Amino acid sequence: MMHFEIPFDDGERATTFYRDVFGWTINAMPQMEYALVTTGPTGDAGPTEPGFVNGGMLQRCDVVPTTVVTLVVDDIVRTLAQVEAAGGRTVRDRQPVGDMGFAAYATDTEGNVIGLWEDA
Repeated sequence: MMHFEIPFDDGERATTFYRDVFGWTINAMPQMEYALVTTGPTGDAGPTEPGFVNGGMLQRCDVVPTTVVTLVVDDIVRTLAQVEAAGGRTVRDRQPVGDMGFAAYATDTEGNVIGLWEDA
C-alpha cells in the first residue's frame, strides 16, 4: 500500500478529529484542494519507521465517496484493463499529478474504490 485517502464533508472538523485523536500532522494544500496527512516519523521518501503509512484528505465526491487505499502499479493503463477484465470498472482514468507520477481510480467487483499510482 502506498497511501490512503480519507474524504470529508467538513475539512476543519475532520482535520481537528484526526489531529486530536491520532496525533496526525495535516497540511492543507489549497491549490490542490487536498491535505497531506503524516501519521508518524517521516523523511523525504515517506515514513521512516514500520507501521506508518501517510495519506491525504479531500472533499467527499463521487470519485472518492469513502476511504481509499492506493496501490503502486507499474502501468496504470494495463492495470485498469485488468481491473475491467476481472469485473471491476474504471472510475477515473490515468492523470498526471504534478511531476511526481500518475493516479487513477477503479472499483473492484464489490464496488470498493481503489486508488492506483504509477511513478513518473
